[in-house]
Amino acid sequence: MKTDIQIAQEAVMEPITKVAAGVGVNPEDLELFGKYKAKLNNEYLKKIEGNPEGKLILVTAINPTPAGEGKTTTSVGLGQAFGKLGKNAVIALREPSLGPCFGIKGGAAGGGYAQVVPMEDLNLHFTGDFHAITSANNLLAALLDNHIQQGNELNIDTRQIVWKRCLDMNDRVLRNIVVGLGNKTDGVVREDHFVITVASEIMAVLCLAENMADLKERLGKIIVAYKVTGEPVTAKDLNAVGAMAALLKDAMLPNLIQTLEHTPALVHGGPFANIAHGCNSVRATKAALKMADYVITEAGFGADLGAEKFFDIKCRLSGLKPDAVVLVATIRALKYNGGVLKADLNKENLEALKQGIGNLEKHMENIQKYGVPVVVTLNSFITDTEAETEFVKHFCEERGCEFALSKVWEKGGEGGIPLAEKVLETLETKESHFRLLYEDSLSLKEKIETVAKEIYGAGAVNYGPVALKQLAKIEELGFGNLPVCMAKNQYSLSDDPTLLGRPRDFEISIREVYVSAGAGFVVVLTGTVMTMPGLPKKPAAFSIDAGEDGRITGLF
Repeated sequence: MKTDIQIAQEAVMEPITKVAAGVGVNPEDLELFGKYKAKLNNEYLKKIEGNPEGKLILVTAINPTPAGEGKTTTSVGLGQAFGKLGKNAVIALREPSLGPCFGIKGGAAGGGYAQVVPMEDLNLHFTGDFHAITSANNLLAALLDNHIQQGNELNIDTRQIVWKRCLDMNDRVLRNIVVGLGNKTDGVVREDHFVITVASEIMAVLCLAENMADLKERLGKIIVAYKVTGEPVTAKDLNAVGAMAALLKDAMLPNLIQTLEHTPALVHGGPFANIAHGCNSVRATKAALKMADYVITEAGFGADLGAEKFFDIKCRLSGLKPDAVVLVATIRALKYNGGVLKADLNKENLEALKQGIGNLEKHMENIQKYGVPVVVTLNSFITDTEAETEFVKHFCEERGCEFALSKVWEKGGEGGIPLAEKVLETLETKESHFRLLYEDSLSLKEKIETVAKEIYGAGAVNYGPVALKQLAKIEELGFGNLPVCMAKNQYSLSDDPTLLGRPRDFEISIREVYVSAGAGFVVVLTGTVMTMPGLPKKPAAFSIDAGEDGRITGLF
């Protein structure tokens, strides 16, 4: 059986200009990055503003497990299936982070015969967007420390610096560091921290900004520290906005690549879903809606994280309204949720399936709370039995959700036709009545508890003393009307990654809260979720190599 990277490397790609022409994009509308990658330029983005909008389809999933779900694979395969049916479709995805590529998660190009290509480029440096974000983030950090060194005119309290440096790599030793050691000219000694680039507020800002003016306004609002008197200090106060915008000007342009079957894919931005809002850029999604009749996008991790934030943050702040949701699951993952060991997942086990399907049920119920029609799809494995598949199909249809089997990993677009037909039927027969989960006017505590109880299934919310103090300060500063971005582990509906299936009436713990004023949301840290991941004992990096011919191996 061929690996994902072998399939991707054997693919015959079309010039990106030809792929673009298929959706009416001319060569002069592109900024080319070689033969197979391009960015949509500003002139083109302005030109299509008056075009009618297509239908927006969100792909999300149950909580991830070691058994695999295939959310990106399904998104790509669904786009290819629309192409097989003669429909004008564009896929809108996130860019992968280097950290997980070299860590444990691997890349994010899809899998099998449902991938976006060039796969190696996408999973490594791509068009440099993440490097630009890292540079802008660290420029702001350098300007902040330089301001303090040069006399601290703003009277910044060095114990209340909240802006962290970033790096797009899993590096646990950088979580907590000391800077400024050495001579007096080497800066002020203080504790500092790193986050992974995809957790930087600048990533969130770039992904939510509508245009350059909006980007600058958001950058200016970023809070970097507090004065001795308690007032916030912003990037605008440090005169950092212009230089940061200069670093980000090209990163603001959506990237265009293709699938294995030459379906256009806009891949742009990539905030983490467990510690940020987990969606590709608003700019790319809105451009795709003006380019195609159908847009397939995805949100990170399970629906409790990615989909909730897609709805309550991205849609709230951008005005986007989804027309349908595809919820991805696998029989293997459901049995894992039912207590089956990974080694035993290939055996039929209806009892475990009945135990584990509660996880799928909760995600179905959650999406229905937003008023959007749901299609459940099983990403098919050859070990699935007919009895198991029929059980899931019946379970979904009993609860008002459409169902379709997907075989896109094995067959590409052809294997996604039943799913595409079910999605098209849903779009034609079921109207979306999209609504948000909570109103802006609720207090931050009420918003947190709404998400925790309604989406996660918690019975109570426990606030640590630090979190309580931070909540009071944020509301006092006038940010209580912002949505909440819940940072939670991805493996469970709860804040305990070992609680699989559908835990009920558990207590969720809030340990830290801070405002991302530029992005326009309040980040709420639960449990022990980390904003700078570490590498595992045997990182994926051990298997990655490049030969004399430049051919990369071991990337997945």
